[in-house]
Amino acid sequence: MEITIKEVTLEKAVEINKTIVEFDGSYDLNYFRERTNAKEKLVIIAYLDTVAAGYLIGYKDEETKAFYCWMAGVSPQFRRKGILTALMDYQEHWAKERGYSKIKIKTRNCRKEMLSYLIKSNFNISGIIEKDRIQDYEILLEKEIQSQRLIIINKQLLINL
Repeated sequence: MEITIKEVTLEKAVEINKTIVEFDGSYDLNYFRERTNAKEKLVIIAYLDTVAAGYLIGYKDEETKAFYCWMAGVSPQFRRKGILTALMDYQEHWAKERGYSKIKIKTRNCRKEMLSYLIKSNFNISGIIEKDRIQDYEILLEKEIQSQRLIIINKQLLINL
């Protein structure tokens, strides 16, 4: 099996987003455009062989000048196959090439798998935004960008499993 990462349009990312059960389909193309409008952004999809399996959208955080990983998700049937890691690695390489030194992300307290993944991937907790319910607290994390050795060909990352 082969994972391929491709830079794509927001429209294609929205299609994959509909398969992410945690996001309950409440985000449409207009929402994605409003959030990323006029920002330096990265929109990528991971394909397992030829099937779209997950996506990631990030953009420049104008306040901190860090790269902010805004939305990322993997369709349930493709989880635990290295898809998210491939997306995050591509993002880190892309951000480093553009002069970013840090990636920021936030997740909710109820997203235990994502929180665990981020901590195992060397993200550090940098803050918490309290909400009405403790499970909805937003956990802020950041990671210093490391040197990487990835092969990028024509804006595609190829990883063999």
